[in-house]
Amino acid sequence: MAQEMMAQEKMTQEFEEIVTLISSVILGKKEQIRLALTCFFARGHLLIEDFPGIGKTTLAKVLAKCMGLKFQRMQFTADLLPGDILGMSVFDQNRGSFTFHAGPIFTQVFLADEINRATPKSQSALLEAMEEEQVTFEGETRLLETPFFVIATQNPLEQAGTFLLPESQMDRFLMRIELGYPDREAEKKILKGEGAEPALAKITCCMSQSDVVRVQEQVNRVHCSDTFIEYLQDLLGFTRTSPDFQIGLSPRAGLSLARAAKAWAFLHGRDHTLPEDLQHILPWVAGHRLRSSQDLVGIPKERLMEMFSRVPVPI
Repeated sequence: MAQEMMAQEKMTQEFEEIVTLISSVILGKKEQIRLALTCFFARGHLLIEDFPGIGKTTLAKVLAKCMGLKFQRMQFTADLLPGDILGMSVFDQNRGSFTFHAGPIFTQVFLADEINRATPKSQSALLEAMEEEQVTFEGETRLLETPFFVIATQNPLEQAGTFLLPESQMDRFLMRIELGYPDREAEKKILKGEGAEPALAKITCCMSQSDVVRVQEQVNRVHCSDTFIEYLQDLLGFTRTSPDFQIGLSPRAGLSLARAAKAWAFLHGRDHTLPEDLQHILPWVAGHRLRSSQDLVGIPKERLMEMFSRVPVPI
């Protein structure tokens, strides 16, 4: 027991060290960095929605660099084809047969930059990879590397040239976060040249691939009590019966909430989940899966938490 407690305390310390390291590049955004790491160690995929120039792409780069993982970036545009993402077969005259050339999806951290500028057909090319960590092309299934993490950036829908992500695509993302504008002090450092690019060049790898997989496995073993599961079910049931929502959360959304809560608990030094873990990650996991009954837009975080406050919290 003492060894387990020491290991958990060590993980909490390492987690905060990683947060501090990334914060030297992404200034003034420690909470968003903690959420991104929680999503990563929960073996989920992350959607970052915000205006251009906020630092979405830089966050993806520094996460991959800190974890020592292979990184590929693809700019999503209206003329992008599924084969550009997955790969394609090219005829080899010397061999007299077709050879498969893997696309950028065959990596460990894949950045789908401005995903909603591509058509729904190209967006859907990611569905199998994100759900099953494999790609099926011309009847042959190819496994992706472990760990595999998709980070997608998305511009607000009111911007020109954007396509709405379908519900099936949104549901594949464990979390959706926003970075927001930097505070005045952080922006001052950026304007003085102390921002992303100089700091990113100094970032060194702080974990190995095996360390990442080990932490993900430890997160999976975090205990969820019956009381916690019943509270989670109460939250799911509330979204399915409340007139505030167009449609309720699915069982897959429930699994996503449990995984994110387990990762949040583990990264804060515990081997079991608490209702507070669920409350903390709730808006970032549930927000992009829910729609207001009055319109098609998402529900602001404050309004969403006000709705969920009607669900009794177990003592």
